[in-house]
Amino acid sequence: MRFDVLGPVRLRRADEVVPLPGSLRRRMLAILLAHPNQPVSVDVLVDALWGAQLDPRARQKVKLHAHRLRKVLDDSTRLTFGPGGYRLRVLPGELDAEIFEQLMDRATANPQQRVELLRGALDLWRGRPYDDLDIPILAGEAERLADRRLHALEELYTAELDRGRHTAVVAELAELARQFPLRERLSELLMNALYRAGRRVDALAAYQEARRTLVAEIGVEPGAALRAIQQQILTDEPVHAAEQWPPQSRPAQLPRAITGFVGRAPELAALTDRPTEDGLVVLAGTAGVGKTALAVHWAHQVKEQFPDGQLYVDLHGYGPEQPVSPAEALEGFLRALGVAGTAIPCGQAERSARLRSILDGRRMLIVLDNARSVEQVRPLLPGVSSCFVLITSRDALAGLAAREGAHRLILDRLTPNEAERLLRQLLGEELAGGAQPTARVIQQCARLPLALRIAAEQLRSRPGIRVTEPACERERLDLLDIDGDSYTSVRAVFSWSYRQLPSEAARLFQLFGVYPGHDIDEYALTALVGKDPVVTQRALDTLVRAHLVEETSPGRYQPHDLLRAYAAELATTDGDRAGQHAALGRLSDYYRHTAATAMNILTPHEIEFAPEHPPAMAGPVLGSYESALGWLDRERTNLVLVAERTAACGQTAYLTDLAVILWRYLDMGLYTDDAQRLHTSALAIAREREDRVTESVALSALGLLHYRMGRYAEAAEGLARSLALHSQFGDHTWQGPALYYLACAQRATGGAGDAREHRRQSFVLYRAVGSQPQRISPLINLGFAHQRLGQYRQAFRCFRRAHAVAEESGNRLRQAYALLHLAEVCRESGRVDEALQYSYRTLALARKSGIHSVEGQILRQIGSSAPA
Repeated sequence: MRFDVLGPVRLRRADEVVPLPGSLRRRMLAILLAHPNQPVSVDVLVDALWGAQLDPRARQKVKLHAHRLRKVLDDSTRLTFGPGGYRLRVLPGELDAEIFEQLMDRATANPQQRVELLRGALDLWRGRPYDDLDIPILAGEAERLADRRLHALEELYTAELDRGRHTAVVAELAELARQFPLRERLSELLMNALYRAGRRVDALAAYQEARRTLVAEIGVEPGAALRAIQQQILTDEPVHAAEQWPPQSRPAQLPRAITGFVGRAPELAALTDRPTEDGLVVLAGTAGVGKTALAVHWAHQVKEQFPDGQLYVDLHGYGPEQPVSPAEALEGFLRALGVAGTAIPCGQAERSARLRSILDGRRMLIVLDNARSVEQVRPLLPGVSSCFVLITSRDALAGLAAREGAHRLILDRLTPNEAERLLRQLLGEELAGGAQPTARVIQQCARLPLALRIAAEQLRSRPGIRVTEPACERERLDLLDIDGDSYTSVRAVFSWSYRQLPSEAARLFQLFGVYPGHDIDEYALTALVGKDPVVTQRALDTLVRAHLVEETSPGRYQPHDLLRAYAAELATTDGDRAGQHAALGRLSDYYRHTAATAMNILTPHEIEFAPEHPPAMAGPVLGSYESALGWLDRERTNLVLVAERTAACGQTAYLTDLAVILWRYLDMGLYTDDAQRLHTSALAIAREREDRVTESVALSALGLLHYRMGRYAEAAEGLARSLALHSQFGDHTWQGPALYYLACAQRATGGAGDAREHRRQSFVLYRAVGSQPQRISPLINLGFAHQRLGQYRQAFRCFRRAHAVAEESGNRLRQAYALLHLAEVCRESGRVDEALQYSYRTLALARKSGIHSVEGQILRQIGSSAPA
C-alpha cells in the first residue's frame, strides 16, 4: 500500500489508485498522514473537518468516517483508536513524503550519488503537498515540505555543478530563479553556472536582476554569499561550485505559531515598521500576557525577509528551572550555524565573538525568548544591524535601551474587545453564553491570553461549570490584584482549572513542577508517574486539552513557565516529599538504563554499564546508531539537570553513574560545558563519600576534557592522579584510556620519553584483554608506535586491521579514529592523494555519526594535506 501527499492526496494499492469517496474521508486521511504513526485527537479532527460550522453530532460522525476509512484501507489494524485519539499505522516505504526526506538525508558527499538520490526524491513530486485540500491544520506541514523541496533542488544543482555540468543546467536554473526570485541560493547557483560556462556578462546580469527583485519586493540588499560571487566574477577570480551550507547552517528554529491569534495590530505594525538597521527590540510585559505568542506570530510573518535563517532560544528566565546561561545559548546557536563541536570555544567571551563573526554580513532573525536580565542577553547579540533581534522579557531591560539603543514595546493585557474576540473564537458564539457571562470570564481572567485560553477550555469541555464566583476571598483578591504580582493575578484561574482535573491528571501536573528538565517525552513521564502508560497518556491528554501543558514538538511536552511555577508551588504545598523523591528516583532509573543502552549501541564492547535494578517502565526502541544518538542528543540537557536535582535531594548515585555512562558521548560531541558540570560534580561527590573508584573515573574524564580544550598540563596532571588511583584497584577498564590520553597530553607538552613509556604500558594493558573488539585500541597504540619510528608500512597494517575490527563490531567511533590515523600515516609517508581519500571518508563518517572530536582533527588534517 502506498500513500501519496506530494500533490493531490491519494491511496494506491499495487500501483492502482484506490478511490476515496467523500471529501470528509479524504480530509481525515490527509490529517492522519500528516501525523503518521502518531495519535490525532478527536477534537483536532472535529476542528479540521467542520471548523466554524460545528456539527453537534461531529464526534459521532468522526467515528463513522473512521469506520468507513478502515474499509477503504482494507485492514482494520491500520487505523486504531486509543487514549490519544486515532492513529494511522504507516509502514516504512509507504508514504511518499517520508521516502522523499529519507532520500534527501542519504545524499552523500559524492556528487554522482547525490544527483541520483536527489533526482529520485524530486521525481516523487506531483504538485504542491496536499494540493486538493484547503485545511488550515495542514498548511504548516505543506509549507515545510515545499521548503524541503526547494532545498533539495538547491542541493541537486550544487551537485550538478560539482560534476562540471554547468552548461547543461543553466536553463533549468534560470527557470527556477524566475519562479523563486527571493531564493538567493538559486540566484547564486545560476550565476555560478553562467560564469563557469563562459557567460560572464549574463552572470552579472543575473545578479542585477536578483538585486532589483529583492529591493523591490522586500526592500533589502542581496546577502553576503550573493555579493561575494558578484565580486569574484568582477575580479575574474575562479568561482567553484561551493557546497551548500549544511542544512543546520541555515537554521529554521522558530517554534510553531499559536492557533487563534487575536489582536495586537499596533504592536505588529510597530515591529514590522522597524527599519532593518535598527533591529533590536525588547518586547516586555507581565507573565501570561502573550509575549511569546506575539513574537513567534510576527516572526513567522516576516521570516522570508531573512534568507539566512532564524535562530530561537527559550532562555527560561522565569520559573522554577535553571535559566539558560549565555554560554549554553551561544553553544546552541553555534552548533545550529554549522560550527563543529571541536571549533566551539570554551569561554563565553570567545563564543560570543565567534557568533558575531559568523553573523557578519548575514541577514538573520534572532528571537531571544523569556530573558531574565541584560547580562543574560548581551553576549547573544550580533555585531551587525543586518540581523534583527527580538527579545521577550517580563523586565523592560532598560540597560539594552541605554547602551545598545534597543527599542522597547510594552505589551499590555488584551483590550476588552480583543479578549472577547479571543474568547468567542475559542468557544464559539453558542458556548460563550452571551455578553454578561463572557464579560465575567474576561474579568476573572484579567484579560490575560494564557488565562483566557485555560478558562475557555474548561467552559468548552464542561459547559455547566460556574465561573462567576471565586471559591474563597483570597481568590477574589488575587483576581483583583492585576497591577501587582502577575503570578498571583492569575493563580485563581489556574486553580479553577486545576480543581477540575481528575486525580491522575492533577498528580501528573504537580510532577511537572518537580521535574527539573525542560521538555519531556511520554516514556520519561510514565517513569516519573510510576503508573501504567495508558493511565499516564490519559492524564497527559487531559492536561493538553486543558492547556495546562503544551506539546512543544511531536511527542514532547512542557507547561508554560508560569504554569510550571504554579505546579511547583502545588508540589511544595502538597508536602509529599517522599513521593516526589520516589518519582525522581524512578525517572533517574529510567534515564540511567536508557542512556546505558544508547551508549552500548554507540560504543559497543567498550565500557558497558548494566544497572542493578532495570526500570519497570518500557523505554523507546533504540535499534540503530542513529536512534541511540538522536535520543542522547534530545535528552542530554535533561539527563544532566535531573542528575543535579537528584544529587541535591541526597540521591547522588545517579549523577556518578551518569558521569560514567556519558563520558564518551560528551567527549564525542565535544559538549564541554555539560562534561565540566557533570564530572566536576561527580568528583566532589566521590571525594565527599571517599569513593576512590568513582574519584579516579571522574579525574580521567576531566583529564580528557582538559586535553580536548588544549589544557595539556592540567590534563597530564589529572590523568596522572587518576592513573595512580586506577593502579591501586587494578582497574584495567579505565587504566587503558587513562594511559593513552596521558601519553597524548605528555607528547603535547614535550614529554616525549614519558609519552612513549605510557603508550607502551597502555598497549600492554589493552593487549591483555580477551575479546577481539577490545583489541582495537591496542592495535591503534601499536600503529602509533610504528608511526613514531617511521615504520609506516607496519603502522598502516595496524590501523587498517583496527578499522576492520571496529567496522565488524559496529564501533563507529573506533572506525573514525582508525581512518584518521590511516590518513595521517599516508600523509607522513608522502601518499597525499590516498591521505585525502581517507580524510574525506573520516569526515563523512564523523559528521554522519556526530563524532565532532574527530571532525575537528580531520578538518585540520585536510587543510594540511590538500594541494595548494
